[in-house]
Amino acid sequence: MNAVLKPVAGGISAQERTARQKEIDFARASVELEGFTLSPEVEAINQRYIDGELSGDEHGAAIRAAVFAYA
Repeated sequence: MNAVLKPVAGGISAQERTARQKEIDFARASVELEGFTLSPEVEAINQRYIDGELSGDEHGAAIRAAVFAYA
């Protein structure tokens, strides 16, 4: 019997959402190990990516725009 993965918010599967959450958690931990924290703006962008509102390319572009806005 094959499991059917149903889309969640944003049109992505639960499996994809879980993978995205793990990806963001890993990146956040890496940044924190370097002694930095993510801004609320970046965390909001990350959540939109996890929720399927942004593609990987859109996520990267939004993060770059947010980070370079402060440079």
